[in-house]
Amino acid sequence: MLIKTNAIVLSKIKYRDNDLIVKCYTEKKGVVSYLLRGVLKSKKRNSKIAHFQLLSQLHIEENRKANHSLQTIKESRLAYVYKSAYTSVFKSAIIMFLAEVLSNTLKEEEQNEQLYNYLKTTLQWFDYQDEFSNFHLLFLLNLTKHLGFYPNTLEKNKPYFNISNGLFEPKKEGVYSISGNNLATLKQLLGMKFDRLHTIKLSSKQRQSFLSMILLYFELHLGDFKKPKSLQILNQVFN
Repeated sequence: MLIKTNAIVLSKIKYRDNDLIVKCYTEKKGVVSYLLRGVLKSKKRNSKIAHFQLLSQLHIEENRKANHSLQTIKESRLAYVYKSAYTSVFKSAIIMFLAEVLSNTLKEEEQNEQLYNYLKTTLQWFDYQDEFSNFHLLFLLNLTKHLGFYPNTLEKNKPYFNISNGLFEPKKEGVYSISGNNLATLKQLLGMKFDRLHTIKLSSKQRQSFLSMILLYFELHLGDFKKPKSLQILNQVFN
């Protein structure tokens, strides 16, 4: 069956000599993996392979076969051409990091149009920005809305936040209760629009500390979440 859908590339791995296996988050079917035969052959390298960079946004026509773990793509074209996401070292580090997080967290093979639109619009916004050093922090925090564990903000005036249960608390309750700079940054980011991100000023140390907290938050709420290997590269670039 031929299906037309938009898709965002989450990961790619080489398979045999000339093939790629590409995992995408699609608008119509959620997470889908594709086998791209012969895409690494030299005569095709400059055309097809350029479409499948991390977090690239595509229009694809897939030949869907029921009960197959790997689908095939009949045709692909870019749905959006990034202006700076791949040419800036800093943005490329964020792209690599977020792609790894998304590949790790998005599992559902079903349509979620809200989530797809969130990924599409925020990545396009990011592409146009000159100030973006805190983008990944708000991106990950808002992603938890779609994954089902966004912090409960009803009592955000309380002096502690428990990353184990996602609640604000009046007193420290164990090792997962946070306060200080990380709590202050969390309260600033909750409900913030992306176009207000430039108002938050963080040192590289504060940014890394908050990111570590967010990743631990993911680990506590997603049983199979693994700390991204690209985290070290991201921290080095923004150090």
